[in-house]
Amino acid sequence: MALYTNGDGPTPAKDSLATRARGGLLFMGGFVVLLAVIEVVNALMSHSLNSTFGLRPRNIDGVFDILTFPLLHANFGHLLSNALPLVIFGFLVFLSGLRVFLTALAFSWLGSGLAVWLIGGGGVTVGASGLVFGLFAFLLVRGFFNRSWWQILLSVVLFLAYGSILFGVLPTMMGFVSWQAHLGGAIGGVVAAVLLRPRPRALAQPN
Repeated sequence: MALYTNGDGPTPAKDSLATRARGGLLFMGGFVVLLAVIEVVNALMSHSLNSTFGLRPRNIDGVFDILTFPLLHANFGHLLSNALPLVIFGFLVFLSGLRVFLTALAFSWLGSGLAVWLIGGGGVTVGASGLVFGLFAFLLVRGFFNRSWWQILLSVVLFLAYGSILFGVLPTMMGFVSWQAHLGGAIGGVVAAVLLRPRPRALAQPN
């Protein structure tokens, strides 16, 4: 099977950019629809799901809520503020392939949850903003690890358009904003970019 490279390793030729673009739109669109359905159910239950599946810092019994807290939101306004950047950043990452996307998403999810669990303040944390910051951070740094000029160019464009959101990783006096989730997600995105960087090929040794 013919192969080509896109900065993230060999990719089957039949896995065209159009195919990945379509897959990215379907996946991210479906994910946002899932978040909306969950928010409808949550609203009908007076947001009782947040107290059950939201993430409580340093609570041993609730450590598995790391898996569920990004799926919940405080209200529809909260969901809408995350939905558009989540679709944009997720779509752009998906263009590099499903394996790259799932790796970046998983590390963003885990990094966000661990940061909240370890250093979060009081109360319950919900929301997908940690995923937004993780995917954004991944897009910002991956080009430098891949030495891909077009990915670096994309990171510059994204930084100019959305760079101000990076202030969200700084400690804030606003108790309703989880900067810990933002910081942890961003760290997870950078870790994913490091792990997915191309490996140097070993030089062949003469006999």
